[in-house]
Amino acid sequence: MKAIVIGGGIIGLSTAFYLQKSGWQVTVIDKGDFSDNCSYGNCGYICPSHFIPLATPGIVKQGLKWMWNSKSPFYVQPRMDWNLISWGLKFMKSATKEHVNNAAEPLRDIALLSKKEYESWLNTPDFDFAYEKKGLLEIFQTEKGEEHANHTVEKALELGLSDTKLLSKEELQALEPNTTINAKGAIHFNCDAHCYPNKLMQNLISHLKKNGVQLISEQEVVSFETTGGAITKVITTDNAYDANEIVLATGSWGRQTAKLLSVKIPLMPGRGYSVTLEDSPYKVNYPSVLIEGRAAITPMGGNKIRFGGTMEITSHKTPPRMNRVQGILDAVKRFYPDFDVPLPPKEKIWYGYRPCSADGLPYIGRVGKIKNLTIATGHSMLGLSLGAGTGKLVDEIVNNKSLSMDIKPFTVERFS
Repeated sequence: MKAIVIGGGIIGLSTAFYLQKSGWQVTVIDKGDFSDNCSYGNCGYICPSHFIPLATPGIVKQGLKWMWNSKSPFYVQPRMDWNLISWGLKFMKSATKEHVNNAAEPLRDIALLSKKEYESWLNTPDFDFAYEKKGLLEIFQTEKGEEHANHTVEKALELGLSDTKLLSKEELQALEPNTTINAKGAIHFNCDAHCYPNKLMQNLISHLKKNGVQLISEQEVVSFETTGGAITKVITTDNAYDANEIVLATGSWGRQTAKLLSVKIPLMPGRGYSVTLEDSPYKVNYPSVLIEGRAAITPMGGNKIRFGGTMEITSHKTPPRMNRVQGILDAVKRFYPDFDVPLPPKEKIWYGYRPCSADGLPYIGRVGKIKNLTIATGHSMLGLSLGAGTGKLVDEIVNNKSLSMDIKPFTVERFS
């Protein structure tokens, strides 16, 4: 039995990993070369703590304020684009307290599933991706940030993330004796882990090749042939491929690929940036999210430190804005005053596009019109965190197995 996975990021490759294990002959098709998608440049978090979706009360109002700040961490590029307008209206409608409450359990469940699966990967020979289970710090500087932290800890404990703790300024500083932290305190999510994404992707690609998965690069899917409500051929710029099952995992291009099959999913690309210091002179023990700075820091791979952030809802064609990167580095300096990181040259800055759904939850599952198609995209900033769990769920869907969790909140056509 043949399966084609369209998309070579962490979601697509994780899906290929599980489908190959369950006996499928798997081909992965990617429009790039598998070496520089959004799965590489992120901060490597595997984070059950991230149970609050992107669509939250107040984010729209805050986003409007930030539109006039070239260094702001959240930005929507205004333009006459019906897809953006439609997505934006749905996003605003989703940004409610009720939605945040309803999203918490499914986001927790898929993150815990994913973490469990990543930990099982560590038993695979030659599969080392610098996985560390130290937890994650969410650091705050203001009274408003502290109030938010208190509510978040209460919710985490309510969700069963029992090893979540609120730290004082002194307790936080004791965890990071190698540098000064300018903060009132932090949340310590002991449930979280992190890894080195570059190494994870390289190991995963190597493992798939060794186990007979065919990886086809530099071929964009341009159309499909269907018969009797099923896809019979996947047609690319250079070839045509037949298969029994198709998985669409094309990340921030998911809307365009789904549209080729007349499937509508509200999704926009959200650009993020990161800077990685090799042999970093600055040392931190723990990965951290800077609450007011909307930036993230991760020590990774033994000798590196990565700074990342921003959510820039824009098109794939818009040139990168280096002011956004300066905004990340400025935020880091406010929290870690000893860190003097100059803006690197453009070629040393990574940027990529996250697939942002209209409510901050991924799209995972079958679609009504096409019986052999499964969609897995829309993970926003949580692609790597939810990668292994999503791959396992897709394998269960394709093989008609009992699901590891309830995926109804991730229904692909929930906005139809």
